[in-house]
Amino acid sequence: MTSKNTICLWYDRDAREAATFYAETFPDSAVLAVHHAPGDYPSGQQGDVLTVEFSVMGIPCLGLNGGPVFQHNEAFSFQVATDDQAETDRLWHAIIDNGGQASECGWCKHKWGISWQITPRILSAAIASPDRAAAKRAFEAMMTMSKIDIARIEAALKG
Repeated sequence: MTSKNTICLWYDRDAREAATFYAETFPDSAVLAVHHAPGDYPSGQQGDVLTVEFSVMGIPCLGLNGGPVFQHNEAFSFQVATDDQAETDRLWHAIIDNGGQASECGWCKHKWGISWQITPRILSAAIASPDRAAAKRAFEAMMTMSKIDIARIEAALKG
């Protein structure tokens, strides 16, 4: 990796599988390198996949197969800005339908436990709107959703 800052994500033992999922699901994503352990370590043996270099939408990442000691939680998430309902639906379902789970307000979690916010650009713009009454309506509509419904956000903006 050539980036000075890389996000390191801890996996039990599925870093390569997760990196492959990202590369197949998100634009500008790729598996860049797979590194095997040069010796035994607490959660694996020499020759096991130890780290995987990959990118997720241009963000450099390193997957570390560190074992079951640490679990992901919602304190970290990837936020993906989507342009339309089709893209929102495609990404949401790629995560949910591959062993993930839905949450609220556009959040979901993939089967490896990392949280994702699948956020249509219109929602972000609506909440930041200088028309605070419209922003409040859009925010209140979002609070009732799991996957974001752009038509409902647009309707809330209009009042």
